[in-house]
Amino acid sequence: MAMIAVDTLNLSFGEGAAANQVLHDVSFDVAEGEAFGLVGESGSGKTTVLRCLAGQYTHWSGRLTINGEALGRTLDKARCRKLQMVFQDPYGSLHPRHTVETALAEPLAIHGISDASRRIDAILIKVGLPTSFRYRYPHQLSGGQRQRVAIARALILEPRILLLDEPTSALDVSVQAEILNLLAELREREGLTYLLVTHDLGVVAHLCERVAVMQQGRIVDLVDSAGLAGAAPEHPYTRMLVEASRHYSREMAEHGAADLNAVATV
Repeated sequence: MAMIAVDTLNLSFGEGAAANQVLHDVSFDVAEGEAFGLVGESGSGKTTVLRCLAGQYTHWSGRLTINGEALGRTLDKARCRKLQMVFQDPYGSLHPRHTVETALAEPLAIHGISDASRRIDAILIKVGLPTSFRYRYPHQLSGGQRQRVAIARALILEPRILLLDEPTSALDVSVQAEILNLLAELREREGLTYLLVTHDLGVVAHLCERVAVMQQGRIVDLVDSAGLAGAAPEHPYTRMLVEASRHYSREMAEHGAADLNAVATV
């Protein structure tokens, strides 16, 4: 039985002649303990799929199931205990006037879970932060530290699934690998299932076993992530993404070095 099953998911915004369909019969499944990626250009519908699963969009049609249980169109506490979302911008997802302690204690209070102080210390240690950080505010943390807090907040309810929306794209390159390694370690240690949205094929290769390629609200390809680095994929759009990723890495590095040299000579 799949931990996540998405079957003919459709979603439109607007009504009548003005309706704009953004998801078209999206279907895939994710096994328990698997890390599954959704990739594609901006506007392809990747994050929209996550928002449907997370309960942020409720007017979808199709069928969504978690561990065999169908998801309704209303967000309830039971659903939040099963899956949590980690957002792209850790600073934007944390209240600037709330300490780390307050951010982590809030979901526990909502769900009536006791022993908050011990749980907060334990989850901070689990994501690699000192327990003294519970008294800090978001502006007192680096980008990587804020994302660790965001991951801790998602995990403090002990969900089985994490929905990851570009979890490293707002971070410096030097910090991205640390967060990816943390996510990989947490998944192995906690037996978590991941659904990861990203435009970075390198992130997919590092974290995921399989990847669905989305274009204009449709899944156009489903491949093993290891195959992205090997022979050219069959679908032309997937090939384009792979080639763009390769050229981006090489050419941007060359242009970056040229720009630095130009600045140095000014």
